[in-house]
Amino acid sequence: MSLRLHLIAIVAMSTLLFLSGCNKPEEAATQPFAVTTYTVVSREVPIYREWVGQTKGSFNVDIQARVEGYLDAITYTEGGNVSAGQVMFKIDPSAYRSYVSQARARLAEAQAANARARQDVARYKPLVQENAISRQEYDAAVALEQATSSSVVAMQAALDKALLDLSFCDVKAPISGVASIAKLSTGNLVGRGDNTLLAVVSKLDPIRVTFNLSEQEYLGYKRSAQAGSSAQMPVQLKLADGSLWPHIGKLVVADNAIDPATGTLRVDAEFSNPGQVLRPGQFGRVLVMTEKRQGSIVIPARAITELQGQARVAIIKNKTIAYRNVILGPRIGGAIIVESGLLPGEEIVIDGLQMIREGITVMSKPSGTAIDSILSAN
Repeated sequence: MSLRLHLIAIVAMSTLLFLSGCNKPEEAATQPFAVTTYTVVSREVPIYREWVGQTKGSFNVDIQARVEGYLDAITYTEGGNVSAGQVMFKIDPSAYRSYVSQARARLAEAQAANARARQDVARYKPLVQENAISRQEYDAAVALEQATSSSVVAMQAALDKALLDLSFCDVKAPISGVASIAKLSTGNLVGRGDNTLLAVVSKLDPIRVTFNLSEQEYLGYKRSAQAGSSAQMPVQLKLADGSLWPHIGKLVVADNAIDPATGTLRVDAEFSNPGQVLRPGQFGRVLVMTEKRQGSIVIPARAITELQGQARVAIIKNKTIAYRNVILGPRIGGAIIVESGLLPGEEIVIDGLQMIREGITVMSKPSGTAIDSILSAN
């Protein structure tokens, strides 16, 4: 083969290879784009309303100093459990013991005086009947006996008061629960003027969550209750980390009036709290199921896109993308209710939305995620 023919062969081969390489992207471009899809279904859906709430003990008691004195000792474990009647603080009892001794002495004097007065009345009674003494002397003895008897009652009350004040030197827990950290340390003077707050004891099982209903929400709730649809409505609590508290609660009490400053009504829900995991002051979201909506179209929320403020979904029909506007209802977890625009059995795109456009051919890959798990997603 001559050199000329050899060069022509090399050029021809290179051209074929180049053309072959140029055709591969075109062939790849014609392959359908793969998207994840979801088949629309109709089902019963629970509808929840949600409010921000804060935990508190089902009972909260302020532990206060009821007598004045220096704080001698803190006798409980701060932040730990206490039992009803347990001594939590000790106030120096020295002054109150002396008050008790003084009151006992005054009571003894009053009792002695009263005994003498009774003896005089007993002795004077036959004498006045025999006119051995004047009626005036007898009446004076009777009056003295009554006065000394009243003095005995007064001195007994003073002794009871002194004993009560002495007992207040041992500050006891009125209920069982979890005690706060002490508000004061030993050595502080307490009880001067107003009662001094020493600690707080809270009963934490069950625990309550306080939240506020607007006036409109309250009226809607009462109408539902009168219709019987809100009886025994389950209450759930979503914690600050997004997890649901595993114990279902119940509505237990509502305030007696709407707060005119905020236009809201305070409501308490109560939850079981084994192990006292929840503590007062935590924030969470209270979820109350207000109704069960039958025959609702529910789709994953990530299937929704917006164009000029209009919600829409991408539908696959004959392997081709078509967009359709939809009217949305409440969102539940990771799903959303579609009020209109979709029918059961239609196939919509939930992943790959950024890579598709109207009219292109796609290859669908059904999602394996159950709608129940999407509904319960945070």
